[in-house]
Amino acid sequence: MQTRRKILGTAVLAAPALLLGGKARAGSKGILKIGYQKASVTLFLGKAKGAFEAKLNPLGYDVEWAEFTSGPPLLQALAAGAVNFGYTGEPPVIFAQAAGAPLVYVAATSPSPKAVGILKPAGSRLETAKDLAGKSVAVAKGSSAHYLLVSALQHAGVPYASVTKVFLQPADARAAFAKGAVDAWSIWDPFFAGGQAAGGQLLTDGTGLLPNRSYYTAGKVFAASSPDALNAAIAVINDLEHWELTNPAATAAAISPAIGLPPAVVEVWLKRSKYGVNKLTPEIFAGQQQIADTFFKLGLIPSQINVSADAWNG
Repeated sequence: MQTRRKILGTAVLAAPALLLGGKARAGSKGILKIGYQKASVTLFLGKAKGAFEAKLNPLGYDVEWAEFTSGPPLLQALAAGAVNFGYTGEPPVIFAQAAGAPLVYVAATSPSPKAVGILKPAGSRLETAKDLAGKSVAVAKGSSAHYLLVSALQHAGVPYASVTKVFLQPADARAAFAKGAVDAWSIWDPFFAGGQAAGGQLLTDGTGLLPNRSYYTAGKVFAASSPDALNAAIAVINDLEHWELTNPAATAAAISPAIGLPPAVVEVWLKRSKYGVNKLTPEIFAGQQQIADTFFKLGLIPSQINVSADAWNG
C-alpha cells in the first residue's frame, strides 16, 4: 500500500521542472498547471493551438504544461501540487482518493468503451477473456486498462488471482508484447490503436465491461481559490471538442507529431472516442463508485471510499 508520503515523494520525481519553477509573472493571479497524457487528445490540441493561454491570460492566469505517461503519475504530481489541473481515466482518480490525495472532480467526459481493449499477438490461440486464466497480461496499474482487465475476468468467471499481471507503463508494455514476453496487453487509446496497427489482434474492447469515462480533476486548494480559472478551462475544452468533432482529419494531423503515431492511426482512435464534457451527476458517480467498490473487494485499494465526497461545487 502506498502511503500519501510515498505518493508525494514519487510526484516530486515525476515532475521536477514544475516543482523547481512555476512562479507566476508579476501581476498574475496564479498559474494553471495542466497535467496531460497521450490519451488527452483535447489537451494536446489545446496546447498546440495555444487555446488555454488565449483564454486564461486575459483573466490573469499563466499556463504551464507537464506531460505524463499515464494517469497515476499525473495524479501523484497533482497530490504534490506540481500540477493543479489534469485529465485521467476512471481508476487513477480512485487510487488517488484512496491514498488521501487533495483533489476534486471537476467534469467528466462521455463514455468511450471502444477506446480501451485487450490485445493478443497475431496467431495467438486466445479466443475470449476466459482463456486468460493462467496467462500473463501487461497493464498499467491503476489505469482504465487495469479495470478493463478486472471487469473482463469477472464477466468471464476467471479469478483475478489466476492471471499474472505484469504492471508496465505503455511504452514498456508494448515492447514486452511485441517480443512475446506476455500473452496479452490491456491498453487504452492511442496506444491501443497503435498496437492494432502493429499487428495486435483484439481479444475484447470495453463494450459492456466499463463506461471508460475520463475525468478532469483539480487540486482542492486551487479549485477553492481559482474557480474562474477552472470554469474557463472547461469552456476551452468544450470549444475544442466541438472543433474536433467536426474536423477529425485536421485534429489527427495537428496532434499526430506530438502523439508519435501516423494521422491514420490517430483517426482510428478519434472515431471510437465519444465527445462531450459533462457536469457531474449521481449517475456518473454511481458508475465510478462501482469501480471503487470492485477495487476494494480485490484488495487493490486499502479502504472503501465515497467517490462523490470529492466533487467540486464550482
